[in-house]
Amino acid sequence: MTDTPRPSLVLASASPRRLDLLARIGVVPDAVLPADIDETPLKAELPRKLAARLSAGKAQAAAALAPPGALVLAADTVVGVGRRILGKPADREEARRFLALLSGRRHTVTTGVVLHRPDAKPLTRLVETTLAFQRLTDQQVEAYLDSGEWQGKAGGYAIQGRAEMFCRFLSGSWSNVVGLPLFETAQMLRGIGWLRP
Repeated sequence: MTDTPRPSLVLASASPRRLDLLARIGVVPDAVLPADIDETPLKAELPRKLAARLSAGKAQAAAALAPPGALVLAADTVVGVGRRILGKPADREEARRFLALLSGRRHTVTTGVVLHRPDAKPLTRLVETTLAFQRLTDQQVEAYLDSGEWQGKAGGYAIQGRAEMFCRFLSGSWSNVVGLPLFETAQMLRGIGWLRP
């Protein structure tokens, strides 16, 4: 096998968490091009469908701006309680409602991952993790809200922060809950020869 130069890799996300996660597996994107798309769920859209649609949309939007020949990696993470989607809370009160909904019950975190290739069909993965929070007391909720950690986080919490102490059960990928499933992402990059070995 010849050592041909690998194409540049563009991350279609402004999330510092995704950059940190990629660094953990030795992947440093050559550029970051956040994709600005409308993330509003469609009427009756389910969490899995939304994650798949938004990750594909972000990949397409960033690919239009990326250098010729570049690979574009895009992801979108959706928190769902049954059919209900919990986005990024607009304010403290909405974050409080989200935590009340998550308290004492299971929920799912789904991430759609897309690797856009210039001359081939995009590679896609949809990864789901199931979690359960303990029943939260009012004091726990208020202390968490005071931390400010809920801001800008889907579902109103960060599993890589203080919210991890609320999680009594997790089945699946922990990195998926943070925002990028590393096993599946690495498999995609290895599959096209970009990540070696």
